[in-house]
Amino acid sequence: MQVISFLGPKGTFTHEAANMIGDNLIPYCTIPAVLESVENGESLYGVVPIENSIEGPVGITLDSLAHKFDLKISDEIIIPINQNLMVNPGTKMEDIEDVYSHSQAISQCREFIVQNNIQPHYAVSTANAAKNIVGDKTKAAIGNSKAAELYGLEIIRPNIQDTDNNETRFVVVSKDDHEPTGTDKTSIIFSIYEDKPGGLYNVLGIFQKNNVNLTKIESRPSKKGLGKYVFFVDFKGHRNDELIERIISEIEDKTYFLKVLGSYPEFR
Repeated sequence: MQVISFLGPKGTFTHEAANMIGDNLIPYCTIPAVLESVENGESLYGVVPIENSIEGPVGITLDSLAHKFDLKISDEIIIPINQNLMVNPGTKMEDIEDVYSHSQAISQCREFIVQNNIQPHYAVSTANAAKNIVGDKTKAAIGNSKAAELYGLEIIRPNIQDTDNNETRFVVVSKDDHEPTGTDKTSIIFSIYEDKPGGLYNVLGIFQKNNVNLTKIESRPSKKGLGKYVFFVDFKGHRNDELIERIISEIEDKTYFLKVLGSYPEFR
């Protein structure tokens, strides 16, 4: 049976995403630990968050894939982030004095917290927050329905996030990427020559010239000094497609560092 590692603990949104590809799941406490479990063969796949539609990119995932691990993205999963106010059975809104959750969840529900005059507190994860309020009716937690189910809590207010278009994109990493399906995306990372004007423009122009659609571009510090960056780019097509192979080869000629992070089916 294939083992799938994910950023734990159980009851998080990453747990929910990992459940979509299998049920032999093992939680790890950090994103690098998930990736290392795949690299050393403890698991066949690893599931980690890579970006949120409101909070932006998950820097540790991008940096780890760029600099620390030679792994491939083999799939992507996008799920809506519906935050719920969870309490011990029998708790009423007027009983609640404090609310606990991950910093991102607190940020995503700030209007609700302020309107209800509840004191927010950060936890290491939404699941950890749910676990730690068990038995105390003055405390609530914010998280998903799986956490409520795991820890015997009730959802007293569903969907309390400030905006309804909140989604998180997760990537499935393995030692190999996915075979072509006809509706694929490819992710790459590259660095440009700093002493050449228009370096980024020249690279991105390759996609325009070949009529290939970019779906994302993100810059990150290269870890080699101020003003030095690497660029993450997602685009339509599979790296084994003849056109994409030609584009990657042309990009390689215009950059001093290029890494193909993988090709995988576009999430539907």
